[in-house]
Amino acid sequence: MDDIDFDQELTRAALPQAVLAALSHGESHGYAIAEVLRQHGFTRIKGGTLYPLLKRLEDQGLVEHTWQHDQAGPGRKQFTLTEQGWHALERSETAWRRMGQTLTNIRTTRQEQP
Repeated sequence: MDDIDFDQELTRAALPQAVLAALSHGESHGYAIAEVLRQHGFTRIKGGTLYPLLKRLEDQGLVEHTWQHDQAGPGRKQFTLTEQGWHALERSETAWRRMGQTLTNIRTTRQEQP
């Protein structure tokens, strides 16, 4: 039986919250979001993962974008959190904190065997 790649599974689960957290510092374009994520340990994030996620978050009303036009190059989307996105970030932070506490409790509390 193959081992579970916990890093990959946790990355997949945490990525939406990480993107919202990156946007909590202000508007940003996709490449800059990817760089923030890489700096914080999401080293395997590619555009083929990030941009569909940004689209899903936008479809859910959590982020929105505007076009930033640059005379030196093509325009790019600048993403920002919506009010609903701020609330989702707060809820996800609470959920992750609870999950961490639950896992710690399971690991450190002796369980009686049935």
